[in-house]
Amino acid sequence: MSIEIKSPTFPESVADGTVANWVKKEGESVQQDEVIAEIETDKVVLEVVAPVSGTITRIVKQEGEIVNSSELIAEFNESTVSVEETIIDTDLSNLEIPEPKVDKLGPAAKRIIAEENIDPSTIESTGKNGRVTKADLVNHMNNKSQDINTAQAEPSAVKNEISFSDSRDEKRVPMSRLRATIAKRLLTVKQETAMLTTFNEVDMLPIKELRSKYGAEFEKQHGVKLGFMGFFVIAAIQALKKFPLVNASIDKTDIVYHGYQDIGVAVSTERGLVVPVIRDADMLSLPDIEKSIMDYSIKARDGKLSMDEMQGGTFTISNGGVFGSLLSTPILNAPQTAILGMHSIQNRPVAIDNEVVIRPMMYLAMSYDHRLLDGKEAVTFLVSIKEQLESPERLLLNL
Repeated sequence: MSIEIKSPTFPESVADGTVANWVKKEGESVQQDEVIAEIETDKVVLEVVAPVSGTITRIVKQEGEIVNSSELIAEFNESTVSVEETIIDTDLSNLEIPEPKVDKLGPAAKRIIAEENIDPSTIESTGKNGRVTKADLVNHMNNKSQDINTAQAEPSAVKNEISFSDSRDEKRVPMSRLRATIAKRLLTVKQETAMLTTFNEVDMLPIKELRSKYGAEFEKQHGVKLGFMGFFVIAAIQALKKFPLVNASIDKTDIVYHGYQDIGVAVSTERGLVVPVIRDADMLSLPDIEKSIMDYSIKARDGKLSMDEMQGGTFTISNGGVFGSLLSTPILNAPQTAILGMHSIQNRPVAIDNEVVIRPMMYLAMSYDHRLLDGKEAVTFLVSIKEQLESPERLLLNL
């Protein structure tokens, strides 16, 4: 039976897409729910899966071609082999009936594996009779998240590197839709906003001591590592509550004040920079925020972020420190009013109580739209974040 394979239904904010890759080719057999093609939009890569088991008979849209929402991209023949035809006659009297096996995946484990698209064979089990526990899955995802951070800290380890046989060779490749969209948005921000950046530095010793003292217990209790980003998110949330103008946005001639804090966390991927949003971050605890960051990092690496997860946001935090950046001027994530840039932690001599001591210091950069924010609000906002991080008890007392 012939079946039409169509592109996914795009959200209203996406006009069209490009066929980025045919995972399966014409004449190739595929199983139900197996990925057969990838369609790149200006925000995410969408997967096209086989509705049933069968064979691709004709590819209508080749790689690089533009496709609209729900447009025909291929034709597919459903497999006609029935279950009865696959049964082999045998003498059942000579069959050895195996002993019942223990189901190594409990309901909770199965749910997490399905949601996170994890290969069960890659999980190291510690449960009884080789059973995979929820803790095994958490440890597995933590290791994947650590691999992501390691990859981010080593920019040289990038796939699809361009190599040349001669020093004067040239190679021209089309810019991806995501990269083209990023370029367009950055130019728009530079042209349409009065962007200015203010700087400060923060002593990270109190936070490092907290992580050193409670990090192992935190991971054991909550199943996620205690990172730096969670502290910055909470500090930003409390500062945004004190300075609601920083949490606002400009819509033509109107100022839109947001009564909630949706924090975008910039994540670098091989395809470009994406900014998933932690919704209602002010309602989450530190462990919940760390778990959200870990989940988004894994999804970003695997290209599984959805449109909804990257839309909106009232404030953004970008961490260039994972790449070794000492200082930078982050660009606004329009239509937001401000963005906070984190950087590398370096031991530097600083004067404390008229004495020179060595402390782990981090430069902070806050870019803001001067059309809406004056220097006083921007500088005071950044100082508030600095004070909270240098005195973590302020985070607890909401000071």
